[in-house]
Amino acid sequence: MLSRIILKRGAKPEGESPFWISFSDLMTALMTLFLVVMAVTLIAVTKSVTAEEEAKIQREKDIRELMSQIKEASREFREVKVNESTYRIDLGDVVRFDSGRYDIQDREAKFLRKYIPVLLKAQESQVGRRWIRRIVVEGFTDQDGTYLYNLGLSLNRSRSVVCVMFSPQKADEKQLTDHQKRQIRDLFLVGGYSFNSVRAKKEESRRVELKLEFWALNEDPVVSPLIENKEFGQC
Repeated sequence: MLSRIILKRGAKPEGESPFWISFSDLMTALMTLFLVVMAVTLIAVTKSVTAEEEAKIQREKDIRELMSQIKEASREFREVKVNESTYRIDLGDVVRFDSGRYDIQDREAKFLRKYIPVLLKAQESQVGRRWIRRIVVEGFTDQDGTYLYNLGLSLNRSRSVVCVMFSPQKADEKQLTDHQKRQIRDLFLVGGYSFNSVRAKKEESRRVELKLEFWALNEDPVVSPLIENKEFGQC
């Protein structure tokens, strides 16, 4: 008689294998960590962008306030026109030049020595020290003559404006201090535009303008110590 062979199957495992439980927990933990890192990164980037935007807005606000202060302080000088959006200052009819000339008369020199301290005072403020980089004196000419001749002429006109700030003053004038002269030395630059910006009338074209330039957002004000003790000299 044949004996009966019975094959017994292994008992069915109850629940999941511990290996798969551990692996799934590891994947869940890694996913959670990834999400946390991404969230922290996004928050940091958002804060960085927000801080930069706030700094940019504050800079623009400071510059607007500076230009507004300069415009208000310039009201007593009726000839002066301050453009708050282009940062330009038109000195008006009081500083005009004869054709082919770049010399400044006594009346004009007195006016300049009286008005320029308005800008120096603005630069001395806390906001001014932070943002005002330089003040450019820009000379212009009418269309008579060649381009290069007028380029030199316009440059000499802007240079003359700076020169009168260091020339001997009259007894009835308020004297510029050495500190103010050092400000002018450190802040003022001269430039010539030839006849590239002529006006309807020739005499209106023969002029000088002042333009304020400001430090960029990530720039820090720099003053070279090498010029601190340099003499002013004479023109």
